[in-house]
This record gives sequence, C-alpha cells and structure tokens, in this order.
Amino acid sequence: MIVPEIIERLLDQTAGSFGLVEGSAELASLGSAQPISLPAAYVFISEEAASENERVNAVLQRMEMDVSVVVITGNVSDANGAAAAQDIEPLKAAVRAALIGWQPASADDVITNVGGRLVRASGGLVWWELTFATAVYLEG
Repeated sequence: MIVPEIIERLLDQTAGSFGLVEGSAELASLGSAQPISLPAAYVFISEEAASENERVNAVLQRMEMDVSVVVITGNVSDANGAAAAQDIEPLKAAVRAALIGWQPASADDVITNVGGRLVRASGGLVWWELTFATAVYLEG
C-alpha cells in the first residue's frame, strides 16, 4: 500500500519536522479541529485514473494516482495567520524533498510534483495540500 509507505518515508526523511504524520481516517476525524500535535501531515490518495487496456486477451492498464499530503501548522503570534503562512514554507519544502524522485516499493514509477493549494487559513492555523503523482500497472 502506497499511503503507509509515504507516511513512513515522511517520518524517516523529515527528521522531526512533524508532530504527527497520519492517513485519511485521522484527517477525516479532525473535521475543523486542530490536530493534537503540530505541525501535522496527513497522506491520502486523492485521485486515480486508469489508461486504456494495452492487451487483447488480458488486462494491462497503467493507473496514475494523485497522492495528497495536507500539511497543517499553527502560529498564533499574529491574528491574521501570516506567521503560520511563513512557518509552512519549510514544511512544504521538506515534504517535497522527501518525496519527489523517490519510488515507493508498491509503485511502478517515481513520485513527481503536481502542485499545491491553500485549504484553510484561520485561527492561527494554515492547512496546505501538496499533490504528487505516481503510477502502478494493473494486470488481470
């Protein structure tokens, strides 16, 4: 499974940058609450798309997937969240450095960067979603 591999990679490669790195179930249980430890990162597959079948009497399809990492950090030293927005930049860089060009054992391609977007900024917290891509081959 790719998500546990990415979680392990982030824990190993980001050297204590995050108070916790978890999956989609933990992110879903947060709702709009603050994580129990900051900064936090949550990893999940956000999209999958399969190509056409490449075989006549069997199945071989390349399935590309987008993997999202939601990074949450907080800094209440100012009311508008600008401090937290600055604090998130090195965290984004650490996630990118850990993942871009690395190939998880369960993937058939290296991880590439797709982009990122602001998810939420309020109450001194900033939530930023980084999106990465990789692929696997499905056979049948």
